[in-house]
Amino acid sequence: MNIKTNNPEKNELAITALYEVMDPEIDLNIVDLGLVYETDFKEESNDVIVIMTLTTRFCPMGESIVESATQAMQQSFPEDKIQVKLSFEPPWDQSMISEAGQSFLNT
Repeated sequence: MNIKTNNPEKNELAITALYEVMDPEIDLNIVDLGLVYETDFKEESNDVIVIMTLTTRFCPMGESIVESATQAMQQSFPEDKIQVKLSFEPPWDQSMISEAGQSFLNT
C-alpha cells in the first residue's frame, strides 16, 4: 500500500477511517483493495482531499463507495471539508490489492 500524502500523521487517521469503507460487491475494504491513491491535507483552508479510484470506470457501486468514503472521513475530520475525487490514472488492477486483501480473496 503506497498512499501518497502531505501529512503522515493525519494520513494514518484517514487510512484507519477508510479501512471501514467496503466495496459491497467484493466485501473488502477500499484500502486493502488498493483504491486509495492519495490524501491531501490543506491546513489553511481545512480541506481534506482523498484521491481514489474504482475497480472499473463503470462500477455500479461507485457512487455508494464515494459517499461512504466521504462519510468515514467526515467522522474522523469533523472540522474539515471533505472532498473525495475519482481518478483513473493509473488504472486499477489486481496487483494493487494488499497482501491482506489477496489473502481475504484467496488470490
